[in-house]
This record gives sequence, structure tokens and C-alpha cells, in this order.
Amino acid sequence: MYENFYGFSGRPFQLTPDPQFYFESVSHKKAMSYLGYGLSQGEGFIVITGEVGAGKSTLVAHLMERIDPAALTVAQVVTSALDGAEIVHVIAQGFGLPVEGHDKATALGAIERFLQDEARAGRRCLLVVDECQNLELTALEELRMLSNFQLGSHPLLQSLLLGQPEFRATLAQHPGLEQLRQRIIASHHLEALDAGEVEHYVRHRLGHVGWRGRPDFEAGLLDALYRHTGGIPRRVNQVMNRLLLLGAIEERETLSHTMLGDVIAEMSADQSRGARAASDLRSAPVVEPVAPAPAAAPVIPAQGSLPATEVAALLAERDARTAELEAAISELQAAGMARPGTAGGEALALPPEEARAAEARLAAALERIEARLEEQEQSFRHVLTMLIEWLEEDPSRRAA
Repeated sequence: MYENFYGFSGRPFQLTPDPQFYFESVSHKKAMSYLGYGLSQGEGFIVITGEVGAGKSTLVAHLMERIDPAALTVAQVVTSALDGAEIVHVIAQGFGLPVEGHDKATALGAIERFLQDEARAGRRCLLVVDECQNLELTALEELRMLSNFQLGSHPLLQSLLLGQPEFRATLAQHPGLEQLRQRIIASHHLEALDAGEVEHYVRHRLGHVGWRGRPDFEAGLLDALYRHTGGIPRRVNQVMNRLLLLGAIEERETLSHTMLGDVIAEMSADQSRGARAASDLRSAPVVEPVAPAPAAAPVIPAQGSLPATEVAALLAERDARTAELEAAISELQAAGMARPGTAGGEALALPPEEARAAEARLAAALERIEARLEEQEQSFRHVLTMLIEWLEEDPSRRAA
């Protein structure tokens, strides 16, 4: 939506890694240097770690664009909590080998034959393993064993391991990983962007979609963006997506600090609601499934089919809100009638104290009504934002 309003050729802050938007911060430049050195060695392990959203996947996507597929065959796998046997099968499938239903030994044999065939054809093989912090110790040991495959004195497989900071700590401290540690030839930890890099990052990504200064940024806004996101690229993308969407909804030509505050508040509220929902789900009692009523005799659930306490709470909240609004309107009407004015052509005279009290009641009633209207506007804007994001996140729904 916002790309149409601002005349962009695409969405500059999408969360999916896209090498076209690669931004070379100081830390990313160092990482690419380590990758270049490691790949030139053609063996062992290269390790890149970083916080969630620091740009590890984008870094790898940028690397894949620079390699020659005729000289390097790459398999990329994203891991979960895999053990030794499972990781072997996942790696085999990553290289396109049909090993489903085969045991571990058969899968290992298929991998070794494939690597030898690639080496004879003059191609090296690189295995990229993402989310390595999820791997069990036995899976990491299998990765080390795969690095032993050779054709004569020529190593057949090199691995690039990507993980979060805890993986770096595991590699450094676990006594069972000494042999793997000895085979790490290059390692780098991706740091967050600093304040100046965040500004360059935002302008860099906007420039790739045809930004020409519309929307503009209020002075100091990008510094505030850095403080709210900690310089983590994915967080910057999340906030900028919401900020641009809000700008398009409200038809703003300049993104302001107030708008940024609204976006941060909405995102914090989303996280709080998600945490409460997860907590409620974990604590909810297990309910046995109930067979549906026959189609010939449909049953409309009665109000009593919901937990009575929840129904009572909802009704009480509705009644309280309705009563409060009605009371505010009544006070407004009463205060308005009590003000000095005319009725039937004659002036209504009130003592000064009563007039001031009437003015105070009028101001209080107006303030409550305005607060309710503001609350309703915030709720509407939040629901509209979520709806637009839901529609845009899936290409099949964009036409709708």
C-alpha cells in the first residue's frame, strides 16, 4: 500500500533477505573479508554469528550472488533440533540426493560419492548450515566427520556455519567440540549498525526503490529509530514498514517523532498481547473435542456454551463503557443547559459559583468523550494496519 502512495517501485523494508538491498556496514565488510579468505582455503569451517535479525541470511544471499555456480556447488540447510542421523539426511537432501527411507550409513555413502563426482568434475562443494545453535552435539560431530571426506589429499567439503551468539559460546566452551574448533579457519560476529549506519541503511534501501525525498524525515527521527531498534537491521525494517504504512494511511509527507512513538507503542502492545495469548494457551485446560451436530439438525451455540466468567466479564465491560458514555453525554447536556443563555427569549441567570461548576462539568465531559474518541481512533488504526499487513504478506491475497 505505502509503496503506491509514495511512488516506490517496491517494498524497501521487506523482512525476507534480498541481496539487492545488501548494505555493507563496517561489520558486514569484515564478514565478507573473512568469507573470502575462508573460501580461498577450500576446507574446514567458516563461522558467522550474530543476533537475531543482524543480517546473516542477507550476507549469505549476497555471497551466493558473487560465486560462480560452475565452480562451486552449494547446499543450504536451515536446521532445527537435529541429531546426528537427521542432519546427515538433511544435508543429503540439500545436495539433491534421494535418501528418504535410507539409513544413516547409506546416506553418508551417497554424500561421499556425490562429493567425489563433483571434485572430478572440477567443482568444489560448500555446505551452508543456518541456525546452528539448534543442533545437538551429535549433529555437530557429524559435520566434523563430513569434513574428513577427501579425494586423495583434496578436501571434498567446506562448511559455512551460521548461528546466534549462543552458538559462538558453545563452540568456544564445550569440551566435546575441540576437534571442530581446530578446523575453524575463519570466524566473525556480526555487530549491530551504529547510529550513522542506521541512517545510511534506511536511505540506501529507500534509494533502491526510487525514493526522491518523499516522504521526508523530521529532524532527529533516524537517530530515534536507532535508539528504538538497537541498530538491528530486521528491527529497523519492521519499524520502518509500520512507519511508512502509517504515513500512507494518514497521507503524511513527513514522518515525525510522534508517528514513530505511535508505531513503537503499537508494536509493544502487539508483543504484550502475543505474550498474554501464549500464556493463556499454556495455562488453558485441555478440552475434549465434541462431535459436531448432524447437518440435518444444526445447533446454534447458546451464550452459556462459553465460560460463564468470560461472558460476565465481557458483558460487564460493555455495560460499564456504555454507562460511562451515557453519563458523559448526560453531563454534557446538563452542563450545556445550565450555562447562562436564553430560553424562550429570556436569559437564564445563574450564580457565579454554579456557572463555574457547570463549565467544569462541561469541560470534564468533553475531555472524557474526546479520550474515548481517541481510543477508538487508535483501535481502528491498529486494526487497519494489521489487516493491510495480513493482505500484503501473502501474494495470493494482494488482489483481494
